[in-house]
Amino acid sequence: MRRRITTGLLAALGLSALPLGSARAQAFPNKPLKWIVPFPPGGPTDSFSRPVAQKLADVLGQPVVVENVPGAGASIGMERVARSAPDGYTIGLATTGTHSINPHLYGARLPHDTSRDFTPLTLGVRYINVLVVNPRLPITSVAELVAYARANPGKVTFGSAGNGSSNHLAGEALRYVTGAPMQHIPYRGSALAMADVIAGNITFMFDVTVTAMPAVSAGRVRALAVSGARRSPYVPGVPSMTEAGYAGFSEVGSDLWFGIVGPAGIPKPVVGRLNQALIQSLRSTEVRERVALQGFELWTSTPEEFAEVIRTDRERWGKLVKASGARID
Repeated sequence: MRRRITTGLLAALGLSALPLGSARAQAFPNKPLKWIVPFPPGGPTDSFSRPVAQKLADVLGQPVVVENVPGAGASIGMERVARSAPDGYTIGLATTGTHSINPHLYGARLPHDTSRDFTPLTLGVRYINVLVVNPRLPITSVAELVAYARANPGKVTFGSAGNGSSNHLAGEALRYVTGAPMQHIPYRGSALAMADVIAGNITFMFDVTVTAMPAVSAGRVRALAVSGARRSPYVPGVPSMTEAGYAGFSEVGSDLWFGIVGPAGIPKPVVGRLNQALIQSLRSTEVRERVALQGFELWTSTPEEFAEVIRTDRERWGKLVKASGARID
């Protein structure tokens, strides 16, 4: 009798006798969401986030406001996400750098734990770096680059966007798997490093597809390989590092990724709703077209699959950071 009265009362109030978690999921979202990008406006992370956030707003029926919170190698923005209320209304962009590399570069100075302080929602995209050299050098393959470095100790240099950047560690990965003498030259951004490869001031660098390939097409640099274990659909004529004869490269530094996370403790029904809505947004025609223009491959996942990628990549990049001696002072 009491159950019938309770059920009737809930029905009269327009509610249902569902578990609290299910009710929360049904009610979510009922206000705008915030999407934190831990990098400055205008870069690839920002250019990726904004169209996805716009489509997510359409799917969820609530505004999704993008906020750029750069600084300290993206750790300031990630800390903002980690310390947000675990209700699903604050999410943020995570990268290989923020979650798999930074813990080793910053160590105890990193104000959050990337394994415990976040809720993985879904992977978004994967991408690779392209290994390019100055075209005036007698180097047309990775094997020739390695042979050149061994024959000219102290002469071969590689540039990057700075200590601990993914293209720095890609260069360290090549040095690690080949044992060839190569010296790292850090720059304040990849564009400056690329300019010096073109000028012949440094030997080579790894750079993302969207900026490397225009220089390759113009004949200003020569592409030797892509950093992934397989060829990129955006540069099918360039071999993978595995095809180039260095299968071990993919064990320490292969595919890079962007994903979406929230703070730890988001209720599972809300996690499920966000995962579904984000995947729907990422697979939309509008977002697919924008992703392709940036040289990214779509890569969606369950929250559990994303958590496993973070875990395994954190272990792999940790070995490389330790071997390279890279650190943030």
